[in-house]
Amino acid sequence: MKQGWTTAALCTVSAMVIVACATQQQTLLQRQDEAIQTALQRGRFEMNCPSATGTVLSSDFIQPAVQGPWVGGLQRLEYTIGVAGCDKRGTYVVLCQVGTETCLAADPRERWGQGR
Repeated sequence: MKQGWTTAALCTVSAMVIVACATQQQTLLQRQDEAIQTALQRGRFEMNCPSATGTVLSSDFIQPAVQGPWVGGLQRLEYTIGVAGCDKRGTYVVLCQVGTETCLAADPRERWGQGR
């Protein structure tokens, strides 16, 4: 009896993980164009290049650092977007908060004091 319960629990958890991954991937794809536009807006301004284009280099679904029954953090989508045009290139990390229309394009070099 115990082995049957363990197998059932394992199958249930596996199914939940698969569904969660599919949902996360769908969410990443749904917000991808918005992330590109956010990076392009900043990149075109900084490069002074209205014709610059953007490419998604990577994307990730970021879980809250703290979770629990009384504490809930923010889920975020993280995209690394390459922007190129007018013989210039830049890379931006775009963070979008799940459940809002908010996205922010940051230059990863600014964090380490290596800004332009």
